[in-house]
Amino acid sequence: MAAGKSVLIASFALLALLFVSAHAEVFFEENFDDGWEDRWVKSSFKGSDEGTWTTSAGKYYGDADNKGLKTTTDYRWYDISAKTPVFSNKGKTLVIQYTVKHEQTLDCGGGYIKLLPSSVDQSKFGGDSEYSIMFGPDICGYSTKRVHVIFTYGGKNHLIKREIKPETDEKTHIYTLIVRPDNTYEVQIDLKKVQDGSLYEDWDMLQPKTIKDPKSFKPDDWDEREKIDDPEDKKPDGYDDIPKQIIDPDAKKPEDWDDESDGEWEAPMIDNPEFKGEWKPKKISNPAYKGKWVAPDIDNPDFVDDPELYAVVKDSGVIGFELWQVKAGSIFDNILVCDDPDYAKAQAEKYIVPFQKGEKEMKEKADKEEAEK
Repeated sequence: MAAGKSVLIASFALLALLFVSAHAEVFFEENFDDGWEDRWVKSSFKGSDEGTWTTSAGKYYGDADNKGLKTTTDYRWYDISAKTPVFSNKGKTLVIQYTVKHEQTLDCGGGYIKLLPSSVDQSKFGGDSEYSIMFGPDICGYSTKRVHVIFTYGGKNHLIKREIKPETDEKTHIYTLIVRPDNTYEVQIDLKKVQDGSLYEDWDMLQPKTIKDPKSFKPDDWDEREKIDDPEDKKPDGYDDIPKQIIDPDAKKPEDWDDESDGEWEAPMIDNPEFKGEWKPKKISNPAYKGKWVAPDIDNPDFVDDPELYAVVKDSGVIGFELWQVKAGSIFDNILVCDDPDYAKAQAEKYIVPFQKGEKEMKEKADKEEAEK
């Protein structure tokens, strides 16, 4: 009975996967199997400073034959791209998913991916090339550890205002970006949500709806003083007669002091403990205090709403990595661009999660063997 139930569950799972697959539109998929060099163009943008790419499963892996694209040379730029079918994300959900493994314990370097317009010259692709979306981890020392989500809108690159921390260990991690037609987004790491929200609120792609009225000025009688001098407080009589310093009453003329040769002896001065400094009246709450003046908000005449703010991918036809790495060794794999988050999740659970499990087990075994030496 138990075996039959397991078969039934497996059958339902397979049917569910087939259903999802049938309804997903896949714009690009790459696992860096045989022939990858024919699909990817290595840029000459940085000339001799361009690093060399290879494929590798890494030192620890779930499958030795499951290789990803690996950076190999320290202190190099890495610019490489591949053609995709020309597409836009207007009217549909967009999913970008791929894996990153910083096996070298990355101290400074990028790990992000870009969607580029079809017009990009792949042979010269680099940091100056136009892109629609840049997504993925960026690590450099202690100051820079973030997941970038950058959209190009209105001819400008707009960075997300929310902080998203990347994974910094040596394992394979899944990075997923979901952009929806309702102008919301979600970022996942290892299929777990780490950030989500509104494109309107978490980027400054549009002008603000309201601004401070530039024609409004603070009234002359507006009192911003929270505290004022107490008009009833009076300086005590004789307060200014107290000297700051006085002669040290405990000082005594040295016995060997010779007035003729040493001059007339004078006792040293010391701070007067009775001196209280410049007198100031005590402070009281200001009965006329109105608070800090703030100009009123008005509608921004430059604000233009865009219900299709999400549709930043207009004519995408190229995908690529444009990276600088101080310490090479990062491995990128399992790239998927599609319109269905469920399909992306199903693919990750089927192919990537088992790889991650095997990778973890292999590393734990190696660590144990090393500890027993």
